[in-house]
Amino acid sequence: MSYNFVVTEELAQPVLSIRIRTAVGNLPQELGKGYQAIFQYLAEMGEKPLEAPFAAYYNMDMQDLDVEMGVPVANPLIGQGDIQPGEIPSGKRVSCVYKGPYDQTEPVYNAMMQWIKENGYTPTGVAYEFYFNSPMEVPESELLTKIVFPLK
Repeated sequence: MSYNFVVTEELAQPVLSIRIRTAVGNLPQELGKGYQAIFQYLAEMGEKPLEAPFAAYYNMDMQDLDVEMGVPVANPLIGQGDIQPGEIPSGKRVSCVYKGPYDQTEPVYNAMMQWIKENGYTPTGVAYEFYFNSPMEVPESELLTKIVFPLK
């Protein structure tokens, strides 16, 4: 399958997020719970997300994932409890929009890593996924996920 990889230079993006460690099997429930808390907190402050919610993966240990779930916001905001302000760092990124089930993204990741290597880039070690819709809104085959690798 062919993928469309796009390299961009981005400014730092303020976010509100929750960072946890969990097994991949618990990830859907943890993401759902985290996004619900963040969206509720945003609503209480009269704020809205700037873009689609994201998950940042700091490792790929499926039994002990280090994952940050959050939403980009227009301006830095204060946190509350587990919800903390942060940012997606500025810099060069390669991205690809994938259409299909979440559990079938591995070929996209593999192709992106190969493309990064072949084009002389080095990933920072973090992978982002931006979720443009949800399994509660569309069939799994229609899910749109933007996969992003920040580059050194």
